[in-house]
Amino acid sequence: MGLFDLTLRLKGFAIDKAKRVLSEIQDKNDTEFEACIVHQRKAILEYHLAHNSFYKSKGKDIDLSDWNSVPIMTKKDLQQPLSHILSDGFHKKNIYIDKTSGASGDPFYFAKDKFCHALTWAQIIDRFSWYNIDFNTSKQARFYGIPLDKKGYYKERLKDVLAKRFRFSVFDLSDDAFEKCLKKFEKTSFEYINGYTSPIVQFAKFLKQKNVVLKEVCPSLNVCIVTSEMLFDSDKIVMQKQFGVPVVNEYGASELDLIAFENPQGEWQVNSETLFVEVLDEKNKPLPYGEEGRLVITSLYNKASPFIRYDIGDIGILSKDSTLRKPILEKLIGRTNDIAVLPSGKKAAGLTFYYITKSIIEDDGDVKEFIIEQLKPHLFKVSYVSRVELSISQKETISKAMTQYLEDGINITFERFETLNRSKSGKLKQFTSYVTS
Repeated sequence: MGLFDLTLRLKGFAIDKAKRVLSEIQDKNDTEFEACIVHQRKAILEYHLAHNSFYKSKGKDIDLSDWNSVPIMTKKDLQQPLSHILSDGFHKKNIYIDKTSGASGDPFYFAKDKFCHALTWAQIIDRFSWYNIDFNTSKQARFYGIPLDKKGYYKERLKDVLAKRFRFSVFDLSDDAFEKCLKKFEKTSFEYINGYTSPIVQFAKFLKQKNVVLKEVCPSLNVCIVTSEMLFDSDKIVMQKQFGVPVVNEYGASELDLIAFENPQGEWQVNSETLFVEVLDEKNKPLPYGEEGRLVITSLYNKASPFIRYDIGDIGILSKDSTLRKPILEKLIGRTNDIAVLPSGKKAAGLTFYYITKSIIEDDGDVKEFIIEQLKPHLFKVSYVSRVELSISQKETISKAMTQYLEDGINITFERFETLNRSKSGKLKQFTSYVTS
């Protein structure tokens, strides 16, 4: 057994059993698979109704024969002391505890039983193996944040060593920092890149300026896997060209599991083995494949705390080609709290503003990255990093496009910065609205 697997075992995560259980689920034929998911969905519901007082009080009106009678949970439901939402027999010493990043505005501590967390790792290991990545042997170039307190910092550095990865800073995206990154790639046999989308995009743009293809200076590199932030098609094209390897999109949530992972056929394949993913309308009714709605997810194996019909806060579409065994996430539109309410009362996905602005300035090599904030219903601010100010013509074009695509009466201000403020975890939120609907 490799060092990574051994580390999981020493922490009490039964990775061997989890891999075996996952393999058994995957080996079932379609009929058996469907029966397994329906059974496990009911089993986890009955478990929490019997062993979790928090969930028992929430699920008084559940009809076990009608899945749609099961109430929807939100992050705010879970924003309370962890001891209040743990099932019988679970305590801090026999669970996995972590905290969500708070990117949605609703951070909270959550718990998984140790076998459930082992299944999460089994799922991740399985998906990465699609690209011949072995966590025990493959060297990772990691673009993630890192705690700034001494204890947290060295804990992460130790985990990096055990997991065969080298961590690059996502807080310094200067050319000098990227020069050091490039030199590290020249000297290290990295097999894959993994991390937040925005800093990896900036690294690719840096390589484009230097006319460097990363695969040529680091021949061992096989794939780049991005997560946590939106990946736009135009950025993916630049990344694949400058890295010289496939770029794979991952979508997950720390409190749940790996939710979707781009397969070698280019499909964003949803995890149907350990999660049950639904798309619901505003009245909590299931929508057919191909229609846009709220993503609501059930963790099928977490006994420590209930994530049952949990509204993750994202809006998406499952492809018409989806099946229960192989759901395909056709599109991830954004977070439900990333909605802009315009002066007329019209609502628009916040990323619409980002798309519009990006389409106008993405070919400008001077603009490295930007964010958009809605300060008032009619007032938006574009904060950007660039060597020079946006021209009057560029600003007018952006303003005109927003009016054309959305409505009249929208005002936009622009401000250039040396760097943009990132969250403590290092993530960059492309759009934020401070207007309450």
